[in-house]
Amino acid sequence: MNVRLRGLVLAPALVLGVTVFINGCGSSTGGNSTQQQPSVTVSGASQVRLGSTATFSATVTNLTNTAVTWQVNGVAGGNSTVGKITAAGVYTPPSTIPTNNTVNVTAVSVASPSVSGTAPVSILNPIPSITGAEASPVSGTSYTLEVDGSSFVNGAQIQAGGANVATTFVSATELEATVTIPSGTNTLSVSVSNPNPGAMASNATNASVYVTTVPTAARLLDQATFGPSLVTIRQVQSAGVDAWITQQFNTPDTPLANIPTPLPAVCLSANTPTNCEESEWWQTVLTGPDQLRQRVAFALSEIFVISSDSDNATTITYYHNTLAQDAFTNFSTIMHDVTVSPGMGAYLNMLDSAKAPAGQIANENYARELMQLFTIGLNLLNDDGTLQLDTHGNPIPAYTQDQVQAFAKAYTGWTYATSTGGVPTKFPNTTANYLAPMVAVESAHDMTSKTLLNGTVLASGQTAEQDLQGALTNIFNHPNVGPFVCKQLIQHLVTSTPSPAYVARISAVFANNGSGVRGDMQAVIRAILEDQEARAGDTDPTYEGGHLREPMLWMTNFLRAVGFTNTDANSSYFSLSNYSNNLSQRPYRSGSVFNFFPPSYVIPGTKLNAPEFDLENTASAILRLSLADSQVNNKITSFNIDLTATGPLGQLAAAGPGQMVDMLGTIFMHGQMPTDMRTEILSAINGLGTAQQVRVATFLVITSSQYKVMH
Repeated sequence: MNVRLRGLVLAPALVLGVTVFINGCGSSTGGNSTQQQPSVTVSGASQVRLGSTATFSATVTNLTNTAVTWQVNGVAGGNSTVGKITAAGVYTPPSTIPTNNTVNVTAVSVASPSVSGTAPVSILNPIPSITGAEASPVSGTSYTLEVDGSSFVNGAQIQAGGANVATTFVSATELEATVTIPSGTNTLSVSVSNPNPGAMASNATNASVYVTTVPTAARLLDQATFGPSLVTIRQVQSAGVDAWITQQFNTPDTPLANIPTPLPAVCLSANTPTNCEESEWWQTVLTGPDQLRQRVAFALSEIFVISSDSDNATTITYYHNTLAQDAFTNFSTIMHDVTVSPGMGAYLNMLDSAKAPAGQIANENYARELMQLFTIGLNLLNDDGTLQLDTHGNPIPAYTQDQVQAFAKAYTGWTYATSTGGVPTKFPNTTANYLAPMVAVESAHDMTSKTLLNGTVLASGQTAEQDLQGALTNIFNHPNVGPFVCKQLIQHLVTSTPSPAYVARISAVFANNGSGVRGDMQAVIRAILEDQEARAGDTDPTYEGGHLREPMLWMTNFLRAVGFTNTDANSSYFSLSNYSNNLSQRPYRSGSVFNFFPPSYVIPGTKLNAPEFDLENTASAILRLSLADSQVNNKITSFNIDLTATGPLGQLAAAGPGQMVDMLGTIFMHGQMPTDMRTEILSAINGLGTAQQVRVATFLVITSSQYKVMH
């Protein structure tokens, strides 16, 4: 049937579902004419970034049941390639953008599965975010830029100082680049852009530019190692002072090998246990990666002195390893382990000291020296290391003779451990064991009460272990320990004449590391090396602090700076002791418990406290010159030192003597060789052959007063 309306004929197929209005009145063309077809419409975001989600909704019309199921690119619920969608319509894109970055999100009617609706969604890269950036020097003005943050993708681009730089994708949280930063720049503007699709820049931040100069790096190594080298200078420049110290704290110790019987091949040329021990020491301090640990152990060995002049060399090896292992622990640990070491026990007579018969006293040697030389000193001190004075202006004694005797009682009963480290059945144990801590035989211990420092009383009836711990704790907590010990550590590492303010700052760290811990050696060492007074010479070449290089350090500094090869068939380093011995110093061979030089030594005719100068006189000055001549002319037994025309310095000299002299200034004088000194050296070597230029220039540097005194 056709419908004619004002001359217009409508086909039946077009009439279905249509309402026709005639003369203002509506009339239906049939019974099904008002029924609409079901449909599904999907609405939601047209874009979504990796790492975020998008929520879609479905509108179902002309069906009573409006429930839908969801698909992504025709996959119910989606998958890891195209992204996933929940029953609630929450879409999560995949971890990486698909080849076609647009996917279709579809809602399918539950009531009529043939009815669906679809919406396209474009997947974009995330917006990156920066949390921090640092620039560490590589060489010259070249720096490694590390950018930390989140939502970085492969292909992300760093903008440094407003310019794109070649970028290495490390992870979603880290990017790296090599950048050029002009001298004197302290900060660098940094941002990151992820690539298309959806390229977007991050927030901007300023990177801290860590500029560790040659003077800073070389001076730190002079203070904290057995000598700088070009390689280690670059390491400190790359890491920075604080990070390098942390790296050293985390470097395991390099132990000296225990000396067996018969002697191993490595000791045959040395011929004796003492020489073998010294060979081990030289090799360890020259080549070990744990330079800061070994340097601190060396300083501790010149405070807690024992000597192979009196002790068996086997115990020296054990003793050195103890100091190295304990160097970064707590000072209380060092005190305890030194006290029970067989080397110290034998050297200062605590070993086999038994309770005394009535009317007599126990051996006082260790009790006295532990206080006088190792921990608190003779007189009471202020926190800055200066003397406390009474009302008459006189020093105040730190302890009394009665207290020395009380401590001597507390230290009785200790002897060698058995071969397995156990307690012997008799006292004293006449079978020496130099490779284990001493042990207590209680029957030989004085169990009477003892009155110690500051009125502390050890109760009667306590064991040897209890009395020992009580006595050491009593000393450890004495207020003198911080300034007394810290001043000596500063003297050994940094400067002979630290200001009272410097000592006070380090003493405060000894008293409290910031977390309520007393005696934290890592905190103390870091504070000593990073203190403003320690670092003053980094930027001020006229800085007058420092100290005379003691002979063994003068030798190790030279060898590490120029490089060497040990040529001994048995890898023995002992020959170095023969040379240092001429300068009145060799490993663990001090002539007395007062060390090779006392910390309080003052140069005669002056008021200058300069401990190492106790070894310096006309004869030793000439002997240093003689040794320097042997060093630069490659006449050190068992060693090859390449100062030839084809060696590293010789190659620089061939390119230009000035470059070679500048390199000597870098490795020996912190890059701060005075201009007039450089001019004089160049004048002195003018006209010489290349190898001779290297040898003469090196000799002039290492024998100069500017080098002999480490500034």
